[in-house]
Amino acid sequence: MSDSAVPPRAGDSDVFRAEADEPCPPRRRPWVLAAAVLGSTMAAVDGTVVNIALPALQQDLGATLVKLQWVVEAYALLLGALILTGGAAGDRFGRRRIFGAGTLVFALASLWCGLAPDMTQLIIARGLQGVGAALLVPGSLSIISAAFPKAERGRAIGTWSAFTALAMALGPLLGGWLIDNASWRWIFFINLPLAGVVLWVLRVYVPESRDRGVGRTDWWGSALAVIGLGGIVLGLIEGSRLGFAAPSSWPALAVGVVALVGFVAVEARLRTPMLPLGLFRSGDFAGANILTILLYASLGGLIFFFPFVLIQAHGYSATGAGAAFLPLIVLILVMSRWSGGLVVRVGGRLPLVIGPLIAAVGFGLFALPNDGVYWQSFFPATVVLGIGMAIVVAPLTTVVMTSLNEDQAGLASGVNNAAARIAALLAIAGFGVLFTATFDAGLTQGVEALSLQPDAQIAILNQLGRLAAVDLTGVGDADTQGAVRSAISAALVDGFRAVAVVAALLAALSAAAAAVMIGGRPAPLKR
Repeated sequence: MSDSAVPPRAGDSDVFRAEADEPCPPRRRPWVLAAAVLGSTMAAVDGTVVNIALPALQQDLGATLVKLQWVVEAYALLLGALILTGGAAGDRFGRRRIFGAGTLVFALASLWCGLAPDMTQLIIARGLQGVGAALLVPGSLSIISAAFPKAERGRAIGTWSAFTALAMALGPLLGGWLIDNASWRWIFFINLPLAGVVLWVLRVYVPESRDRGVGRTDWWGSALAVIGLGGIVLGLIEGSRLGFAAPSSWPALAVGVVALVGFVAVEARLRTPMLPLGLFRSGDFAGANILTILLYASLGGLIFFFPFVLIQAHGYSATGAGAAFLPLIVLILVMSRWSGGLVVRVGGRLPLVIGPLIAAVGFGLFALPNDGVYWQSFFPATVVLGIGMAIVVAPLTTVVMTSLNEDQAGLASGVNNAAARIAALLAIAGFGVLFTATFDAGLTQGVEALSLQPDAQIAILNQLGRLAAVDLTGVGDADTQGAVRSAISAALVDGFRAVAVVAALLAALSAAAAAVMIGGRPAPLKR
């Protein structure tokens, strides 16, 4: 659930809002909605289900933690860095054209993912999936906005939101079932028939639309965003593996920082930047995005490592791991309408302080010692986290949308959506440093306590990056190997608990950001 770190939000309905010269005929509108729903479903399900597949990938392809991180990060990097550009490209070159191109790229990349014989090809294919998703995710909403008149647009977008949320809830269950009963490769193959239907509907029923007044596409900003974020992610991941003094670590971090500084400089000078820096003069908008980065970093980091603990430390099936976060999604769906009404009654600041604090308690509950039994250990934590996130999601969207002028509302929501995705991207790399250090220290201590032969100890400690996939061939008898596996499980739990503690701290900081920067009652949309 790397992209899973971005639950469906009401504000996503306004991302890249498009105005059509003439909405399409009524008989075509259900088909337009179907294409948008199926397209966004592919991206949403792929984002939620891949984390569940990581332990199976490790077993099948012998992957290290670093390569598993890149399976998620390659997708998240290109999606997060290019999503604003994808929306702008649709406005300029044609929304149906760009949405169709994204769907085709996503489908071909999914085929490549499913056929990938090794981790290197899988990582490259996942990056290509991210490019496709960056084109189709904003396009799914813009073609709805272009096809439906204002009077019907809200209901259409509500339908889109409901189906996308349902896909995010059921996707991990379906993916886990496919992993348990067929192969991890089928979580990618299942995209092919969906993409075929989307492309057919686009060709037959969806009219083309574009914004004739849109400026030039910000390719320089896109390139610098990819290089900057990619350099930081590479540096963090390599640093967790080799240390931050390694030649592959600190230069990557340096390049990333320089590229992001260059990105800010370019955006400040362009007439039509993908990220207008003037947006952040609004304290509410800046505060909402800081909250988003901190809170969604917490969620993204926790969700990445949770399946490892469930499957490799506690023996859950992939289906069971896929169902573990279902209460969180359900609570967001059930409570979002109520929490959206809070903004009208009490303003934006209070729910954006209380919600993250409750979420922080939920993250903290994951860090408590437990026996691994879901209903006793993880269900309470998931419920508390879900309540906290449900209180946050709708008010956060409202604050973002009302913090700027009405004609900037779509861009504001798009920026906030990208911020949530980028936060999860950086969190997986950053939390990986903490998880790796904690796991390595715990397993080293556990192995030393077993008094193994020196060559056996060396053989195990040379495989720390493989987590539970350590090859124990020749390491003592069956009892000894069982003791080593128990030490591995304990080290995994230690690493996850460290991640949960830091996630709780970041969530609490997000509440502090809201308290300091966000006003009490959001103003109506400015004109």
